[in-house]
Amino acid sequence: MARWWFWGKRGGYELLCGCKGGFIYQSKRGLVNVKLKWVKDRVLDGVVSGERDLKAACILVSIISSVPDCCLPVYHLSSQRGQLGLPHDLKISTFVRRYPTIFDEFHVPDSGGTCVPWFRLTPESLSLHHDELSVVEDCKTDLLNRLRKLLMLTKDGTLPLQTIDQLKWDLGLQHDYQSSFVPQYLDLFSLVHLPDDCAGLKHLLWDDGLAVSHFEKSKRQEGDVENGNSEFQIGFRRGFGLKRKCIEWLNEWQRLPYTNPYSNPSHLDPRTDISEKRMVGVFHELLHLTIQKKTERQNVSNLRKPLALPQKFTKVFERHPGIFYISKKCDAQTVVLREAYDRDKLVERHLLVDIWERYANLMKKGLLDRSKGLYKKKTGAHLELGGGPLMNNVSGGGLDGGRFNSEGESDYEFLSEYESDEALDNSCQILGNS
Repeated sequence: MARWWFWGKRGGYELLCGCKGGFIYQSKRGLVNVKLKWVKDRVLDGVVSGERDLKAACILVSIISSVPDCCLPVYHLSSQRGQLGLPHDLKISTFVRRYPTIFDEFHVPDSGGTCVPWFRLTPESLSLHHDELSVVEDCKTDLLNRLRKLLMLTKDGTLPLQTIDQLKWDLGLQHDYQSSFVPQYLDLFSLVHLPDDCAGLKHLLWDDGLAVSHFEKSKRQEGDVENGNSEFQIGFRRGFGLKRKCIEWLNEWQRLPYTNPYSNPSHLDPRTDISEKRMVGVFHELLHLTIQKKTERQNVSNLRKPLALPQKFTKVFERHPGIFYISKKCDAQTVVLREAYDRDKLVERHLLVDIWERYANLMKKGLLDRSKGLYKKKTGAHLELGGGPLMNNVSGGGLDGGRFNSEGESDYEFLSEYESDEALDNSCQILGNS
């Protein structure tokens, strides 16, 4: 069984290493050149490995459920692939068909007689999505505070919508938060145009009660504030093999003062260890704002200016592997906050995590049933022609006698599986925007 070395309180840390002194730190002291190696953590890798498909499936569920008939053609889903995080060589149709317990496929012929695949939610996934919406409603204040605190971390309370979009899944925000969530709080948020001609979200009302970090709250609960304890909880897996020089540096670094991540850092020299500890505090807080205490490294890569961070700020993850773990699973680098996990279980479990686990279990069931051949290709039951609610919701030149006008081509026969993810002509796009 793998073991951990933890320290964070002075007593426990000194047991690991009795040495003191070795470096003198002042605000003018430069960064100490210490390198700590990356060591694979199979437990945390396991936490990350199943996330990609789950995230993509949940986003697709939200997209499909957002239209009146809760069904969309494959070319509309393909246009959303940028936010799904799936490999570029994986077709959306192929991905969706993996999980028949989540998505139900049916076909509508276009004007050329080609069967165009559409996807709707199964009764099980639709019911689960309704449960998810109920949880989101119950946790509305919590999700609101997460978004407010994220914006309060920035120097002017503003972030590009694109940056927030990259983090919305991790923050527990819904796919359409810009239209369904933000307008409920016009006294707190404002959509603005940024200098680079991008749209942004600005926080309008500072709240001192929210400007308290998770680190500070935990220290108060432990009674360590009065003792001046500013040490982060750190954990290494057995076999990490810290050298004496690294241990001495880490002992001294832990004793440096903690800077509230919501405060103005302009007085700090970015080339010092004190500034680096402030950076650790910022990302420690940012990861605590996420539901599962982790996010992909690329999601924070464009936060340097908004968070007032120095160049190459993400190197802090490599310099502090006892606080952050970088998983390299799923063709990405995911930053995980070590202290948030007891092996593969979250210490603080959000209600949305239960919902996501139910999605994951439903997806696993679909994979298993599919491997047993329980989902065979159907014929007549999979074909839907004009006259139903789906067709009645389409107006304009998109239909011709109950069929879609399409210039798209397919190498497959009528009623065969449609493997193309290419968008059809504009006449079909009416359905995607309905």
